[in-house]
Amino acid sequence: MHKRILSAVALGAVATLSLAACSTGGTDGGDGGSVDGKGQELTVWIMKGTNPDSTAFYDAVAKEFKAETGATVKIEEVQWADAHDRFVTSIAGQTTPDVAETGTTWTAEFADAGALLPIDEYVDAEKGLRDDLVEGLEVAGTYDDELYGMPWYAGVRSLVYRTDVFEELGLEAPKTWDDIVAAGEAIKAAKPDMLPFPVAGDAEFQVYPWVWGAGGEVATLDGKEWTSELDSKQSQEGIEFYTGLATEHGFSSAGATTWKETDLRDAFTQGNVAMMLSGSWTPKALVEANPDLEGKIGAAVIPGKDGGIAPSVLGGSHLSIFNTTKNADLAWEFVKMMTTGDFAEQWADETGYFPGVQSAMEEALASTDPLVAPFAQQMVEGGASVPVTPNFGAVQAKKTTNSMIQAILSGQKDVATATKDAAAEMTELLNQ
Repeated sequence: MHKRILSAVALGAVATLSLAACSTGGTDGGDGGSVDGKGQELTVWIMKGTNPDSTAFYDAVAKEFKAETGATVKIEEVQWADAHDRFVTSIAGQTTPDVAETGTTWTAEFADAGALLPIDEYVDAEKGLRDDLVEGLEVAGTYDDELYGMPWYAGVRSLVYRTDVFEELGLEAPKTWDDIVAAGEAIKAAKPDMLPFPVAGDAEFQVYPWVWGAGGEVATLDGKEWTSELDSKQSQEGIEFYTGLATEHGFSSAGATTWKETDLRDAFTQGNVAMMLSGSWTPKALVEANPDLEGKIGAAVIPGKDGGIAPSVLGGSHLSIFNTTKNADLAWEFVKMMTTGDFAEQWADETGYFPGVQSAMEEALASTDPLVAPFAQQMVEGGASVPVTPNFGAVQAKKTTNSMIQAILSGQKDVATATKDAAAEMTELLNQ
């Protein structure tokens, strides 16, 4: 059974979806009214840094929430680096907030721990909302067939490239893997000081699009048993192509073997990289870091082996309701306000991420902006989820995928051996 689910909504179909209500509060509930929360207070944890200018946003949300429900809301920002440990401690001590932002790879873990409330009844009571959820985020928020995370916002990685370099050399954005190689060879010949397509060895989510683009899978679930398929023929083909950009074609450098995504972006801003995979939230930051790049950055969907779109991991967050809340209905009203309607769109505008409901993405999908439209298409047509299991965190902590790539890049292992070893380790970790 496949656990990497692609969003199946075609671009043209989005326009036919039910729109979220125009009011700031989002869609109307099944009874058409708001919960009476007069005299009550909600505690909410939101991760710090996603929206650097969030104070005014939170003030507006709190004011509207007070007006609609009579309740006050206390929003506390938590550093991403400290958040997981803080959640674990608060779950153990039954001191969790009413509502919190949960990263897409955390939601299943906290649901498995029994800390979250399922929200299916709330979602299904909102007319048209279930069909409006971005599918990749809905999948990531679902555990044991119940939804525990309301899609809030998401970003996705696509192909980012230097348009000035491509125009100078008469190149077009790659549409197949052969196109990537052809463009890379042309750039390598014309600009020997520029890396055509560096392979960052310590960047897990850079790897999976090539696995999926070749028809492979990260892992599959049969009953309750997980099996990693990184060593399948298709997965090996994708990994061999990706690492071959460095080992066979010389599009990378030895130093990139230890690069994280931040190192990759730094090299791009310094003018040393022609193509890379990067997130929808990064183009603005790239220009801010190097104003000379203004007008010189393009984006395209990640091509599959022979065309189409190679799936890319949907990164982002849910809003989840914790089981310690004293008023789940009131907590849902806050979640709904944040994730649908005007506030969802405002958050997306301010952060550079996409909303978690498709109706709020209509503007992005219709955009002709070359740094918006490709990412929107990638998200809707080629957004994917890593295996939805609490144990995937253990895979990430062990750096199973990164170690595999680094072993290949450094020449310590060939693709067959490295993928076999990684698959065995991943399978063991997923089934612990």
